Amino acid sequence: MCGIVGFVNLKQDISNEKYKNILADMHSCLKNRGPDENGTYIAKHACLAHRRLIVVDPNGGKQPMSFNYYGNNYTIVYNGQLYNTKELREELSNSGFTFNGHSDTEVLLKSYIHWKYDVVHKLNGIFAFAIWDENNQELFIARDHFGIKPLYFLQKNDFLIFASEIKSILKFPEIKTEIDSEGLCELFGIGPCHTPGNGLFKNVYELKPAHFGIYNSSGLHTERYWKLVSKPHTDSLGKTCETVQFLLEDSIKRQLVSDVPLCTFLSGGLDSSIITLYASNYCKENNLPPLNTFSVDYVDNDKNFKKTDFQPNSDNYYIDLMVNKLRYKS
Repeated sequence: MCGIVGFVNLKQDISNEKYKNILADMHSCLKNRGPDENGTYIAKHACLAHRRLIVVDPNGGKQPMSFNYYGNNYTIVYNGQLYNTKELREELSNSGFTFNGHSDTEVLLKSYIHWKYDVVHKLNGIFAFAIWDENNQELFIARDHFGIKPLYFLQKNDFLIFASEIKSILKFPEIKTEIDSEGLCELFGIGPCHTPGNGLFKNVYELKPAHFGIYNSSGLHTERYWKLVSKPHTDSLGKTCETVQFLLEDSIKRQLVSDVPLCTFLSGGLDSSIITLYASNYCKENNLPPLNTFSVDYVDNDKNFKKTDFQPNSDNYYIDLMVNKLRYKS
């Protein structure tokens, strides 16, 4: 994961030392999200920062990333992964764009430049990002379809403040850390779930899943760009199995793009076993090193394990079955 943070004020020059220090203070709260690199972008009306965990294109994916397009400067801070990076890059290349690296960050930034607000309809992945449009003095923020990646915001006076974690926002001066009574009720009543958009602290909101926001001289406008639609299921059993298999394999393989070693966690359950199966096959098919798997155990777990109809054997039994099944043959 990575971390993003920033603030915008369209009426005040915030490029001075005071706000650089504030950004640094907020930025430091996200160190756990990105231990590999960090960077900042300072403009007259926008301050952005990024913490990076390197997965793809170590040199070409540095953030904040800026691109000047026909005299207009765009800057992005982004947390996530696009699973259709290849397809987007090809489409953009056909439209005249060139690329300096192979990171999805560069593809996302240039996708926004090309499709503007409609970019959200082109994305397959998990993401939370902010793009500052210098010429138009506008900030665009967006969050993925199911809200896998977090993004919180707060408006105070003429500032719009955003971050991957609430604690970064609360570092901004003169923001009171006040518990919201409705948020507290949700925490105890339905936690860890909550009403989309609501939070535990007063005036701090999350950008809802499948929403984007535009902040400019007209204020903040948020809009929903997607929702899940329920339809009658008419496929046969065979067709259903074929579709599920395709979707599983496609979704897992799309997430295996990496410039660093891959691994999976084996817990003994069906989900981790299926993911490991497809990931291992992918490594074999592409002549990659054997997939590393990791599992968590506890002292005296086997001794204290109690057999039930639901779980007749300990996790280790199923983990060993998977490891032996998928072990490379020399």
